[in-house]
Amino acid sequence: DCPIRHRAVCSSCTQDEIAVLEGMKFYRSYPAGKQVAWRGDELSIVASVVRGVASLSTQMEDGRKQMVGLLLPSDFYGRPGRQRALFDMTAATDLLLCCFHRKPFEAMMIATPHVGQRLLSMTLDELDSARDWMVLLGRKQARERIASLLSLLARRAAPHPDGLIDLPLTREAIADYLGLTFETVSRHFSHLRRDGIIALQTSRQFRVLDAA
Repeated sequence: DCPIRHRAVCSSCTQDEIAVLEGMKFYRSYPAGKQVAWRGDELSIVASVVRGVASLSTQMEDGRKQMVGLLLPSDFYGRPGRQRALFDMTAATDLLLCCFHRKPFEAMMIATPHVGQRLLSMTLDELDSARDWMVLLGRKQARERIASLLSLLARRAAPHPDGLIDLPLTREAIADYLGLTFETVSRHFSHLRRDGIIALQTSRQFRVLDAA
């Protein structure tokens, strides 16, 4: 009954392998806004996001902070073989992680090829997504950037029975993530709603009316 069972790093495991992972895993929960890890922290665990959304960010030398990624349900945090966190990780919403101590997980990867193969596949998917995001930030207009983010959330998030999709980021955080201003984000949300592309139930929930 795990909600990410068929998408997470364990999705291709046999029942025996799942049983081994069951004996290793533990859960950690974080309220919205809580810092999960700081850049440079020792990576003692790796984890899959079970529920909620986390943001990854980095701070530049002049103090400016840039969000560089989102972790959605089934996404994997941490890199086997890497001892330090490269980015700050913050719970954008209430967050539940399925965790494994890094060293036992690394040992299981060697003994269980299915886990290593699945993690490699997820890492390559993440690389493809990063390349897509480079195009988004470098070439797309403001409206296209916002629509691309909403489309990503609509594909990955579990919708409510009435079709609503939670928007885990504030307008300020969306502006930071997309390289836009708060005013630009607010204006294009209004335009997308006016044009019948989305409906806004609240400032943190939306419904896609015209996916194409």
